[in-house]
Amino acid sequence: MAWVILIASGVLEAVWASALAASEGFRRRRPTMVFVVALVASMGGLALAMTELPTGTAYAVWVGVGATLTVVWAMITRRERASTARILLLLLLVASVIGLKVVS
Repeated sequence: MAWVILIASGVLEAVWASALAASEGFRRRRPTMVFVVALVASMGGLALAMTELPTGTAYAVWVGVGATLTVVWAMITRRERASTARILLLLLLVASVIGLKVVS
């Protein structure tokens, strides 16, 4: 169950990171509210997962999931350019996260 919470928290990390960018320095109300709610839920889930998982592994997986989804979302919305190198590096990041889960 801790892994499910951790992955969901990683997804929420991508949500708060994207909302933070959309808030335009906290000048837009709705993205700012999404940022705050997602941030609190993401950190809470990470903290809960860390009660059952090793801290280093949990943190690495949380960051990996969040960073990957944030970049993928930015590519989908065309805020960042997709390139072969970027996609290969994201796949490497995902493989590393999976590897951490396998060896834990």
